[in-house]
Amino acid sequence: MLLTPDNKLKKLIVIGDRVLIRPSKADTQTASGLYLPPGVQEKEKVQQGYVIRTGPGYAIPLPVDDEPWRSEEERVKYVPLQAREGDLAIFLLGGATEVMYEGEKYFIVPQSAILLLEREEDL
Repeated sequence: MLLTPDNKLKKLIVIGDRVLIRPSKADTQTASGLYLPPGVQEKEKVQQGYVIRTGPGYAIPLPVDDEPWRSEEERVKYVPLQAREGDLAIFLLGGATEVMYEGEKYFIVPQSAILLLEREEDL
């Protein structure tokens, strides 16, 4: 596979209930009017950015029963996350981990640290 600027993030696999977020500028206003003033971000340690990749979700434990008829294909199942690629997320910085990848800053955020999602789709 040829790595291009368009698909460089496709090789990243986000684990569990985590979300990869590219931070956006703090003082930008979204098309729907959502705006976080700089004072709120500094005081409350809140950040906003766009969801780039999501993990599979919360793992559901399999029963411990040893059933010989069960196939090997029955693997871990997941409860999916609410966040989707392209959503604008407002999240708590305290729960986030900042990483640099290919010279750009990203945050790895557990879904529990996300306060609000804005999705661009018809309601």
